Amino acid sequence: MAEYPPMALHLETERLTMRPWTLDHAAALRELHAERGGGTPAIEDVREIIAKQLAEVERTGLALLPIRRRDVGDFIGYCGLLVGRSTVEEPEIAYELFQRVHGKGYATEAARAVVDAAIATGRKRLWSTVGPWNTPSFRVLEKLGFERSHVATDDRGEHVWLTRELP
Repeated sequence: MAEYPPMALHLETERLTMRPWTLDHAAALRELHAERGGGTPAIEDVREIIAKQLAEVERTGLALLPIRRRDVGDFIGYCGLLVGRSTVEEPEIAYELFQRVHGKGYATEAARAVVDAAIATGRKRLWSTVGPWNTPSFRVLEKLGFERSHVATDDRGEHVWLTRELP
C-alpha cells in the first residue's frame, strides 16, 4: 500500500472557500440532509456525522469539506474525497449542494479544486459512484474528465461507477 500525504484541507477557488468541518456547521448540514427527503436528522446525529468526518481526516488524510461562497459567506454544501465504496489509494470524490444553488457551476468548481488536491497527493486515479437518475452529477463529472466504468448494486441500490486517471 502506497503512502500518500494528506489532501489539502484549505481550498479556494474564484468563488468558493472550503475548510474543515466545525460543530458550527451542524445546523446547516442538518438542513442539507433534510433536503434529501426522508425527514430531518436530529442535531446530535449531525454532530456525530461531523465528528466522524474529522476522525476520517485523521485516519485517512481524506476529507469532505464544507463549501462557502466567498462573496456571501454562506454554507452551500460539501465536496471532497472519501474512502466510500473505494480505497484510500483510489478514493471517491463526493459532493452535495443545496438545491437553491444548483445550476450555477459551484459543484464543478469545488470538484475541480478537489481533483487538483488529489493530484497534489500523488494519487493516480479517482472514482465516483452516482445514482443512475442523477443527470446533473454525471454532467459535473464529465466536465472533470471522469468516464463511466461499470454499474453495480449494493444495499443502497444501483449506482454507476465513474473513474478519472490522474497525471
